[in-house]
Formats: sequence, C-alpha cells, structure tokens
Amino acid sequence: MTPTKKAEENPTTQPLSLPEEFILMLLNEETGYFHQVPGWNLDCAVIGAVLAELSLMLRIDTDLESLYLVDETETGDPALDPILKEIANEPRQRSTRFWIERLAPRAEAVIDLTLDRLVNLKILEYHNGEFWTLNQIVWQTDLFSNSRESSAGQFIKTRISKTIFMNEIPDPRDIIVICLVNTCDVFRFIFQLDEESEARIQLICKMDVIGRSIADAVVYNLAGPMLRHSAMTKKIPAVSVLKTLLNPHVRTGNIPALFADLAQEYGPVFEIRLPFAKPMIFLAGPQTNRWAHKRGRIYLRAKDYFADFEKVYGASGVMPSLDGGDHFRLRRAMSPAYSRRRLEGQLDQLYHYARNHMTHWTVGDTYPATTMCRFMINAQLSPLFISTDSQDIFDDLSKYKEQALKVHILKILPKFMLKTPAMKRRAKAIDTLLGRIQSIYTPAQRAGCPRTLADDWLNLHASDPQFVPETTLRFQLTAALIASVYLGDAFSFSLYAMASQPELYAKIRSEADALFDSGDPNSEDFTPSALDVTHRFLMECLRMYPIVPMSIRTMMNACMVEGYELPVGTNIYIAQTAAHYMKDVFPDPFTFDIDRYLPPRDAHRSPGYAPFGLGPHTCLGSRWLELQLAVNVLMVAHYFTIEVSPANYKLRYDPLPSLKPNKKLKFHIAEQRRELPV
Repeated sequence: MTPTKKAEENPTTQPLSLPEEFILMLLNEETGYFHQVPGWNLDCAVIGAVLAELSLMLRIDTDLESLYLVDETETGDPALDPILKEIANEPRQRSTRFWIERLAPRAEAVIDLTLDRLVNLKILEYHNGEFWTLNQIVWQTDLFSNSRESSAGQFIKTRISKTIFMNEIPDPRDIIVICLVNTCDVFRFIFQLDEESEARIQLICKMDVIGRSIADAVVYNLAGPMLRHSAMTKKIPAVSVLKTLLNPHVRTGNIPALFADLAQEYGPVFEIRLPFAKPMIFLAGPQTNRWAHKRGRIYLRAKDYFADFEKVYGASGVMPSLDGGDHFRLRRAMSPAYSRRRLEGQLDQLYHYARNHMTHWTVGDTYPATTMCRFMINAQLSPLFISTDSQDIFDDLSKYKEQALKVHILKILPKFMLKTPAMKRRAKAIDTLLGRIQSIYTPAQRAGCPRTLADDWLNLHASDPQFVPETTLRFQLTAALIASVYLGDAFSFSLYAMASQPELYAKIRSEADALFDSGDPNSEDFTPSALDVTHRFLMECLRMYPIVPMSIRTMMNACMVEGYELPVGTNIYIAQTAAHYMKDVFPDPFTFDIDRYLPPRDAHRSPGYAPFGLGPHTCLGSRWLELQLAVNVLMVAHYFTIEVSPANYKLRYDPLPSLKPNKKLKFHIAEQRRELPV
C-alpha cells in the first residue's frame, strides 16, 4: 500500500508531507487562499519543499553545492514521483539551484495535487471560486491533541510556533518548514514577531544542511524572473479594428466565437486598438483561463472598473467589486443563500410559481423569447429571494440596470444616457422595490417563514452594519432580481435549443414525464441517471450560449502571461468563453453535441469550459442556477410543446451588456400536453 493510500485511510495518524505542511502554513483563513506570495517565489518554495521531502525519504541528497540521486524507487506520491523521475533521467549532476529553477514550472501541478489530497483527507474544505479553509472538525480535534502525528493545519502552526517562541529543539522537518516559510517572508503575517523571535528564526534556518541548502537555492532563484523579464517578453499582437469588424461572428453577435477566431490567429494575448482610446488587451483560450482561475487573485482587481457602476445605486463595497479578504468573507457568509441546498428545500414553491406563471400561456399564441423567459424566472426568484411580487416593476429594474452596465462597465454609451426622463422613471422602481421589502421584513411577519436571500442580507447588515451598510443593501436586494435577467436568458437559449432539436426534445420530455408523472419529485429524485440527458443538454447550452462571455479586470501587479508582460493599471478583458469555440478544445464547436460530457471525453473538466466565470468571482449561484434551469426546462417539456417562431429563424445574438437571443426569436405554444394543477 502506498503512503498516500495509508494516509487517506487514517489521516489523523499519518504525518503529512513537507509540501502539504508548507501549504497549510501559508493558508490564510481570512482570505481563503495563501498569504500573498508572488507566483515565482511560491513556485520556487514549493519545489524546495518537494526536494526536501525527497531528501528525507532518502531518494536524493543535497549539500550547499550539489544535488545527488540516491534511490530512484517511486514513493507512491503523485506530487513527488514525476520530479524524482526527472532528476533520475538527468545525465549530469546538477546543483539544487539548477533543479529549483528548472522544476519551478511544475509547482502549480504540485499545488493542485497537494490541495486535492488535503481536501480528500478532510483537512481542508474547498469553496467554489478557488477558496480553501481548514475543516473545522479536524481543526478542533488537532487543537486539543497531544499527538505528534496529528495533521491539521492549526496543529502544524502551533508546533512551529513552539519551536520559534518556546525555544523547543526543532526536528529536521520543522527546520525545513521554517526555512521555506521564511524565504517567502510571510512569518510576520502568521505570528507577531519581535527582534528576539526574528533572530530565533534566522538561527533555526542555519541548523540543518538540507534545509539551508534548499532555502539558499530558493532565495537565489527568487530574482530570476525579474532579471530575465525583458528578454522573455514578447510583443503583444495588435488586431486592427477593421479586422475585428469584418469577422463574420460580429454580424451574428456571437462574441465567444469572435474572440476564439482572434485568439487562434493571434495567440492567447492580443490587443485591439480603438480610435482615441487606450488599447484593449484580451486574454483568450484554455491557458489564460487556467492562469486567471489559479493566479488571478494575485494580479487582478475587480473594484476599479465596477466603482462607477455601484455608485449608480449609491452603494460601495458590493460583492462584485470586492477583492481579497473582504470579498471572501462576504462570499462565505452569503454562500448558503445562493446554494443549491437552499433551492432544494423550496422545490414545492418553485413548482407552484412555475405552474402559476404558465397558466397565462395560451395555445396558439406566440411570445417574444427574452421577455417570456425572463418574466417566468422572475415569477419564481422574486418570491423565493425577497418574498414579494415584482413583476410589475421588473421590466424597469432590468432596463435600468442594463443601461447602467452599458454606461459604466462597457462604456459604450455617454453618461447622460442614464439621466434621460425614461431612465429616471425606471430608477424609481428601485425605491419601490425596497419599500415593498421593508414593509414585510419585520420580525413578526418573518416568524415561521422559509429563510430567503433578503433575510441573509438583512441579518448580515444587522450584525455588522459597517461591513454591510444600508447603501450596500440598496444594491444587493435589487441585484437579486437582476439574476432573473441572466437566468432568464439562459432559459431562453435552452428552450430554443430544445425546440429546434426534436430528438433532444423527446428525450428531455421522457425524463420529465418519468419525474413528474407520479407527483412532484423531491431533491433526492434529481439523480444523475434521472437527469442524464437534461443535464448534458444544459451543459452544452451553457457552452454554446454563455450569458456572460467576458469579464473585465485591472492589473494591480505586473506579471507575465504566456510570455507577454501585462503592465500595472491596464484593463484586461478576459474572454473566458472564447475557448468554447476553439476546435482544439471542443472539436466541431458549432455542433450541438451533448455527448461531449460523457467519459472519456468529459469536456466540461477542461479549463476551456468556463460558463460561470473564473477565479474568486466565479458565479456564487452556479449550482442554484443549474437546478432551477433544469426544473424549468423539464416542466415546460412535461406540460407543453413549444416551437421556434418564425420556423426558419436562424439564431442571432444581442451581445450587450450580456449575451441573449435577439428580439426576432419568439416561442409559439403549439400544444398543452397536460392540465396545469391549480
């Protein structure tokens, strides 16, 4: 049995590897990520931890000058063995410095494997958006444990603190951990240090030859990328405006396909220069997606481009504009409100609101697709999120928000376009909605009611009014209904895909009838087998018709991406869904193929599949959206036959401010298969 398997069977009695202990030392629970260590520095330190572990396992040996292979037998650890193999295959003897520099590009894979194992061991808990926290059960167990073999992150930090502050004699592993953490210069963020403790750290770092040699090699390599910066930098290709406008996908409004074409011709980083404006730098493709997802929090900031938009609502510090620890804190506090579990507990209400809305559909009538789908979704989200009806003002709320996005985010309209008489009238809908919420959200009226999103926001405001002030509530409570726009547009694309493909319509209907014929299904009934076709169908809809095809960020730290330097202060346009239309990521990308998501293809596991965004700002409600979208598609298939109108309609998009079908798409109610229960 391999060491990894042994540890997974009994994690509380197996020592962790040095890479695992090092990662746990760097974890900052307030931000859900590592203490801010520049990417190259972190890479060098991680490889140093791997080499140190291999040395303690007697696979290699090191001194201040050289690294020697001792035993090339595999360790059974997938994070260590590829590096051991590379060392074994090198014909010449090299220095530790050489190996750290050469192996640094492998560090990201080591980090991924290490984090996955710590999650599997239930030492870490993973949160959507690439956040991690210590698992509380393991943390509490280890906090009061006296065993040297206990393995949770809090115990490791306690062990290291005793070595530093209580002058305990360190063992070799502790020395190496201290050496590596010290090279990253984060001890001052983990502990309160004085001159005596800093001197103690420096003394410990000199106690072990292995630890000293690896730490020295790490420090030597830290300046490497800075010294090589100019030599490595490539000139960012420039795409002319004319070239962009002549692309056939501009005429159809298919933004993801447009950027896929440009990326395949010019590479993953390119710029478009508009007259009298700063160049727009775009990132597109699976490689840049992976970088933005894994490393974006270190280099990218959201608040700069979002500041003017939130001011429209009189708000400051709303969730989409926060970065770092504040963003993670708010995201973590609100995650239950946007979770699939919350919706699963309200399925009976979801069915009721969906059926009640569909009673207004008349066989033989034809409805504009976008309006029909947005209003159906809002008929559900409004009572589920804020316990009130908002159908009469929903159109004003959504049009005002879309105009604000065009003015302040996309900057394609002048500011006065948000101050026209029509927009001023629509802005009043915000106060109308807030008044309705305030009138019913009193303790007496909320007693015994299911918890809603509004409850979560109002309670968070009451517990910390500085963190969530009333100005933030003004935005968040109205923005809750704007989710009806995005989910509604995803719903309209899904109905189009279903209605235009009779064979898939029949398969989805079969799954719907199996679920609903014997009564309303509960959450346990929505199993992978019960939703096999519907789930893969919706994944393909989200690939071909991503609602938010691009995100904007500001470079807060300069860095290199795919060999291109991105300077500080630059606005970066991350076209994360361009990969959805790249042939090398999704073969035959314009073909609707739900079998992409079956093993062994598993196309959704690629970094090129990004319908919900990337990194810390990944859509918090993605799991809620998936379930609500599935329920609505299934219920439509169960009760109605709908058709695309006009029959010869060719899909075109309205891409701004988010992707939706153009106004010519309509749905014709051809048949009502069953009576809708009252």
